[in-house]
Amino acid sequence: MNKFTQELQKDINKIIGTLKDEEQLIETLKRKLTKKEFKFYKLKIENTDESLIKKELQCDDERFEAIKKQTLLKLNQEKIKKELTL
Repeated sequence: MNKFTQELQKDINKIIGTLKDEEQLIETLKRKLTKKEFKFYKLKIENTDESLIKKELQCDDERFEAIKKQTLLKLNQEKIKKELTL
């Protein structure tokens, strides 16, 4: 299984159906997440250390936590989940 698929299965609470293929998932996430949220998610999937992610996103601890929380909330919205699944 691909990295995006594995990570999404961990992060999304209830997945109804099967996830689309990797390329379609990436396209959907690019459209639905902000640039920083998408960059955070890509770095998270690559198992990058939090301090490196903060440096890459050029944000402090508070902003990092906000980006992290917002990204996970967006991934669990029904509207986005429907677009990620077949």
